[in-house]
Amino acid sequence: MPKFDRYMLSQLTVLFGFFALVLVSVYWVNRAVALFDQLIGDGQSALVFLEFTALALPNVIRLVLPVAAFAAAVYVTNRMMAESELVVVQATGFSAFRLARPVFLFGLVVAILVAVMNHFLVPASRGQLAQRQAEIAQDVTARFLSEGRFLHPAEGVTFYIRQITPEGEMRDIFLSDARSKMRRVTYTARRALLVPGKDGPQLVMFDGMAQTLELDGQRLSTTRFRDSVFDVAALIRNRQAPGPTVDVLSTPQLLSLDPALLAETGAPPAIFLYEAHARIAQPFLAVAAPLIGFAALMLGGFSRFGTWRQVILAMVLLIGVQFLDNAMADIARQDRDLWPVVYLPALLGILLAGAMLWASSRPDLMRPRRRGPATGGTA
Repeated sequence: MPKFDRYMLSQLTVLFGFFALVLVSVYWVNRAVALFDQLIGDGQSALVFLEFTALALPNVIRLVLPVAAFAAAVYVTNRMMAESELVVVQATGFSAFRLARPVFLFGLVVAILVAVMNHFLVPASRGQLAQRQAEIAQDVTARFLSEGRFLHPAEGVTFYIRQITPEGEMRDIFLSDARSKMRRVTYTARRALLVPGKDGPQLVMFDGMAQTLELDGQRLSTTRFRDSVFDVAALIRNRQAPGPTVDVLSTPQLLSLDPALLAETGAPPAIFLYEAHARIAQPFLAVAAPLIGFAALMLGGFSRFGTWRQVILAMVLLIGVQFLDNAMADIARQDRDLWPVVYLPALLGILLAGAMLWASSRPDLMRPRRRGPATGGTA
């Protein structure tokens, strides 16, 4: 590989790593805040929080890599033009397409990373995340055995424990069950135990009272008890994990259109085909993004006033390609025979980059023609 290609590739790689780290950190923080409230609110530990955020990282990285590649290409090209490095190389006879070769190779490397993410890491992490979410949803002990806090293990259910003894006995229990639209039941008890039952765990309360409010007539009835049982297993059944989703299936499974998988997921064949071909098409967007950034800046050439107009043009073109990608995704999800439209945004992006590189190699197209001096007749 020529020295120029190695030099530019090294510059692109360093800046790509920097921008990817920054963007992944921003996405990760936004995701982590919501995840922290959800998991800690359910009584989970910090280790579970870290596990969930780690499983969400492959999908975040997959989305960030093309954007980081575009930012690296724009930054490196802008710096090399400001320092006249590209001008010197062009003076040696390098065409715009020859200058774009390291950018193209860089895009291929990013595309390989995105392909690995799409076909292997993201489905595997999503499957593991769904499994862990199902386990957390059934982890009654983690949701119930947390003292001094109001917990919501299910919609309409509020639970509070003042104290938990070392033996596992719960003291001073408050339990509100508002799942029914007809009545609301509130339990208070001095002591309670969580014991295994035939159909699942049961909450056994001692020395307490049950207040039942009939919502229609606003009638309140009170029942005192020495012991009473609350069916915790019903909460688990209400929060059973759903079946497998399309995004956790492998690409060959999606392309096979297996009737059993279609029935199990409940998704139409169009969704299967779109998901599979979107995984294949997205790496090509990772090639188009840095090429668009490089080619747009090459339109301006060297200028003491900077290349801010070309940078804005590159951003507008990339956003347009992304909008087209979203529109084609909506179309492909509607009809199973229209999956080829998924590849149109990447193809258009590469063609746009090629057109801009061709235009940059023809200065006569980029500069307005000057009129010659006017000639007049003699008097």
